[in-house]
Amino acid sequence: MKILLTGANGYIGKRLLPKLIGLNHQVVCAVRDKSRFAVDENFRSQVEVIEIDVLKPETLSNIPFDIDGAYYLIHSMSSSSSFEQLEAESARNFKAALNKTKVKHLIYLSGIVNDDQLSKHLQSRKKVEDILATGNYAFTTLRAGIIIGSGSASFEIVRDLVEKLPVMLTPKWILTKSQPIAIRDILQYLSKSLFSKETYGKSFDIGGPDVLTYKDMMLQFAKIRKLSRLIITIPIMTPRLSSYWLYFVTSTSYKLAINLVNSMKVEVICKPNNLAQLLNITPTTYRDAISHAFLKIEQNEIVSSWKDSMSSSHFDPQLSKYIQVPEFGCYRDVREMKITDPAYTLSKIWSIGGDNGWYYADWLWQIRGIMDKFSGGIGLRRGRTNKTEIQSGDSLDFWRVLFADKKTARLLLYAEMKLPGEAWLEFKIKDDTLFQTATFRPKGLAGRLYWYSVKPFHNLIFKNMMDRIGRQ
Repeated sequence: MKILLTGANGYIGKRLLPKLIGLNHQVVCAVRDKSRFAVDENFRSQVEVIEIDVLKPETLSNIPFDIDGAYYLIHSMSSSSSFEQLEAESARNFKAALNKTKVKHLIYLSGIVNDDQLSKHLQSRKKVEDILATGNYAFTTLRAGIIIGSGSASFEIVRDLVEKLPVMLTPKWILTKSQPIAIRDILQYLSKSLFSKETYGKSFDIGGPDVLTYKDMMLQFAKIRKLSRLIITIPIMTPRLSSYWLYFVTSTSYKLAINLVNSMKVEVICKPNNLAQLLNITPTTYRDAISHAFLKIEQNEIVSSWKDSMSSSHFDPQLSKYIQVPEFGCYRDVREMKITDPAYTLSKIWSIGGDNGWYYADWLWQIRGIMDKFSGGIGLRRGRTNKTEIQSGDSLDFWRVLFADKKTARLLLYAEMKLPGEAWLEFKIKDDTLFQTATFRPKGLAGRLYWYSVKPFHNLIFKNMMDRIGRQ
């Protein structure tokens, strides 16, 4: 069967793709920017990549007519203050495009909406569901609880809070009940529901076997990690204070933190249904989901992370706009160094950032990250998804990977920190020479003053960083 997978480079999409290929489907991966999407060599014969933007109807003509099934995995939770209108418009455009194909079945992954007073986020999901349900195809909605898996937003937020704070003063919403679901179960429900006629025209709440408060989840997490934690609930913490609390302690953006807090005030517990029995799925417990996530982390096998999504920053999703580094009106720090082992040097470049650090004066990078966080930026807390591999579109501390190609030995990063201008950092190996170039395009007088104020630090950091990367 030929399957259209929207959101193919998202947290769920990246993990669902190999599962669909394992079921011998031909998969059409729909992305906004092909340069952000890398296809595994083993999958190339079964994968077609197309560029679409659901907010631009003219691009939806790229969807093949002969698709048999489709997944709608597109959300705009934190990209804009008007995400509700954008999500509704996206759904209408997508439905109109699908109506022009021969698609038989569409599956939409949504969130549990079992409360009369829904958050804006969940209201938006429900509206999208209502729009998509009126198309000329069989339609199924899977409404999931919070997703627990390596790299998921929920897992990483709980991890940040528990591992960083021995004592927590928490808001009242921490006592809200939820029914978390393991990412492995999500993938089973998505893949097994496709073309299952018993699911046509229906919606199903999907969750794990445990109903827990957020406090329970953090305490169980701490127990698994063998940590002693004290959690005290106080009534005076407003939604705004709660959002700032999440923003400064975890790796979320402030907009995402606001939407998460609003969602966390609403109970998300599954309505009873027989989907698990129908599809022969045994739901994974919360403890097992956490343990499995850490197994993937320890084995450096994190397939995808929410931190790599564009919602983790304010970055334009079209990477191609930034790949051409400007030459005019810019300040540059250009260095080169003879190296004796290009392969070794390339491996060090590909391991830069995250837990590996930046090879020199990591404490200065940390200070810069703290300054960025307090100015409303993202700081260094995103880290990196994989310790040794990088793909275009990945987040890398407060950088975004624009281009990563081992064959040409080139890595290009774009700064997502708060700056009075734009910044690029490039590493390239040619023959036996390592080139390292920092480029800054200032905006106005503030940008120029910024460059000269940090230039002494650049001279120190960039010189020693390059020396340690290139040294055998």
